[in-house]
Amino acid sequence: MREIAFDTETTGLDMAADRIIEIGCVELINHIPSGRIYQVYLNPQRQISNDSFLVHGISEQFLADKPLFAAAVDEFLDFIGDDPLVAHNADFDFGFINAELGRIGRTALSPARIVDSLALARRRHPAGPNSLDALCGRYGIDRSKRTLHGALLDAGLLGEVYIELLGGRQASLLLGDFDRRDQPLSLVAMRSSRTRPVPRGLAVSDAERAAHAAFMAKIGSGGLWAGYGASAPAAA
Repeated sequence: MREIAFDTETTGLDMAADRIIEIGCVELINHIPSGRIYQVYLNPQRQISNDSFLVHGISEQFLADKPLFAAAVDEFLDFIGDDPLVAHNADFDFGFINAELGRIGRTALSPARIVDSLALARRRHPAGPNSLDALCGRYGIDRSKRTLHGALLDAGLLGEVYIELLGGRQASLLLGDFDRRDQPLSLVAMRSSRTRPVPRGLAVSDAERAAHAAFMAKIGSGGLWAGYGASAPAAA
């Protein structure tokens, strides 16, 4: 199964007015990063808010010679294909992507493709905190390079967090065993589907039978084990 962990950086928080300045994608195959990535910086043709600059550190000067979204959109859509898209606080990233698609008259991404890792985290850890940084800390994922936010860096961290939210790296060893909802079958379910083997009978030698008979003669015929020797199969 192919999925895409992705993230965006923007000029601000207003989807109607602000624009995407970076898209980062990491391909996951059966919940394992494949090594394939996609990243693009975009010229937003507008000012970056100071609050957003403090988060990602991407300047207007840096973006001045970068392509517009319209010029990069086909490469982006080719990379993500029709596969599920994993994002942390997915409403934000999908909202911005679909706003950009709408501005150039392209079809919006379907909500059915959305996998919101923040929603998964809130179900698994209802007491929180469930920010990407907090989840990296919880699962021991190295985030030392995350001095500033970056779409590709965050998509990579998200891919690792997503694996842990699904049950950890051991789940990814069950390659190819998926149920109809494309979730890995549990080890319990796999074990329970196996046919239990028929217990093997214990072979008893003639010498052991004789020793047992001699012992039973000493304790009398009413003992619990009196008939055991007669019912046990003989040794080959």
